[in-house]
Amino acid sequence: DYTGTEFRPALAKSWEFSDGDRVFTIKLREGHKWSDGAPFTADDFVFWYEDIYQNKDLVPTPHSSFAINGKQGRIEKVDETTVQFIFDEPYPLFLTILGGTTFMGSGHMTNRGLHGGSYAPAHYLKQFHPKYTAQADIDAIASEEDVEDWIALFKIKNTWAFTPDLPVLGPWRTVSPANTPNWTMERNPFYYEVDPEGNQLPYLDGIQMTLAENLEVLNLRAIAGEYDLQERHTDIAKLPVFLENMEQGDYSVHLDPGAYGSDATLQINHSYDADPEVAKWLQNVDFRRALSMGIDRDQLNETFWLGVGSPGSVAPSPDVPQSPGEEWRTKWATLDVEQANQLLDEIGLTEKDGEGFRMRSDGSGRLRLEVFAISGAFVPFPRIAQSIAQQWQDIGIQLDVSELERTLGMTRMRNNEHQIFMWANDGSELIYAFPRHALPLDPAEAMMGPLIANWFVTGGEEGVAPSEEAMLEAFDLYRSAGGQTKEESDKTAQEIWKIIVDNVFSIGTVGVSPAVMGIRIVKNTMGNIPARQVNMQHARTPQSSHPATFFFRNGG
Repeated sequence: DYTGTEFRPALAKSWEFSDGDRVFTIKLREGHKWSDGAPFTADDFVFWYEDIYQNKDLVPTPHSSFAINGKQGRIEKVDETTVQFIFDEPYPLFLTILGGTTFMGSGHMTNRGLHGGSYAPAHYLKQFHPKYTAQADIDAIASEEDVEDWIALFKIKNTWAFTPDLPVLGPWRTVSPANTPNWTMERNPFYYEVDPEGNQLPYLDGIQMTLAENLEVLNLRAIAGEYDLQERHTDIAKLPVFLENMEQGDYSVHLDPGAYGSDATLQINHSYDADPEVAKWLQNVDFRRALSMGIDRDQLNETFWLGVGSPGSVAPSPDVPQSPGEEWRTKWATLDVEQANQLLDEIGLTEKDGEGFRMRSDGSGRLRLEVFAISGAFVPFPRIAQSIAQQWQDIGIQLDVSELERTLGMTRMRNNEHQIFMWANDGSELIYAFPRHALPLDPAEAMMGPLIANWFVTGGEEGVAPSEEAMLEAFDLYRSAGGQTKEESDKTAQEIWKIIVDNVFSIGTVGVSPAVMGIRIVKNTMGNIPARQVNMQHARTPQSSHPATFFFRNGG
């Protein structure tokens, strides 16, 4: 819902737990159709489960979000409009999993070809699946479309933003793909929602998303009033300019603060192994605490957040249910150069070179850390990292900033090449719905340890186990939450956060702000626009504001 805290019916008409929270049953609506008019039924869930999820070529590793205590769930059809998710043990947290940005809850509109979401248009995708179509015919299609094999073909065909023919259930369907300069969408004629007067939603007949060459161009267009609605990648540093040009551009400015702790987080790679000396220190809790206390967050806040952010750790906002408490926002997260230097001395980094930088304990020169900072992202990660590098000179630590393009940076991160990766920890305010920015649990974006994430999802068959007992304890708590009530799991989340913050698994800087996807520029011709909306990963911002009800006044 619009608060980001309550579950509402959407594609599911209703749901219920039974058999001691082992069975989760959802009811679909009779007559619900895909955008091409084909029926949306329980068969689409069974197809996803049997022919996508259980196909090792498409989903090589069973996913942890569809398991409780390591035991995988299953999907069964009851009738055309009733489907059951069945588990061997109680799994009350599964409702949150389905409502979050998880593998199971990502939905067909948001899974981006990752084959999650628990349902798929069977009638369309069967033509690209070797169980239903001759392999030779599928290979011919793959060759014609210049893709490597049937697996790559299936991934593309199951990505709605790239494949206009793929049926969808959302308000709009793709007409011109997202990999073109002008991604266009048109209304889904079979969208299931109507307004109180009986008018079918969405009100808007179409949407166009134009490609901006870079962030500067995007922001200049926003300042000029060229967008009807834009919130992603609008720059907080340009907020004064946005405000100055509101009347001329005929738009309004809205600020939507996030509830997560840090917009620019130093995500420590706990599975880094390329340099044993650096790896040793990254896995040393007092070393990480010293790094955190060597950061002047107030200076960063004034310089890059215009003073509107909250300096602190990675812990979420104190007003969210899973917060460990306000005091955990500042634990190990306030500037204390003297204590930081003392900790570094006590762990053995006492030798310094002529410029005051600390030397490696293996005698091979200066200790140098490297951070990957993605350019052209939500906040100026490279510039923020450079400021931290200057601040760390006071504690004798050299930080080298590698500015990388996003795709390259993410690829190198997944290959376990990074020591530190700077990124927002958005989504972590509801840790079970989007855990990847709090703990290394999800190989898709395991900035805190790709090898550890592989270890977690494979039950120890692959990857590397965490070297620190504290992280193992956090993992055990995370696993235990699946069988708990919401009240119990919230308390467990608070304990997890205490471990994360006390052991500084990652280093927060400034957060609980609108800087990441929270500077919203809206044309005055648009209606049904909320003054403020929740800025949360699990709420699919701006989905919680119900874009299907947006409209243009006086024809727009």
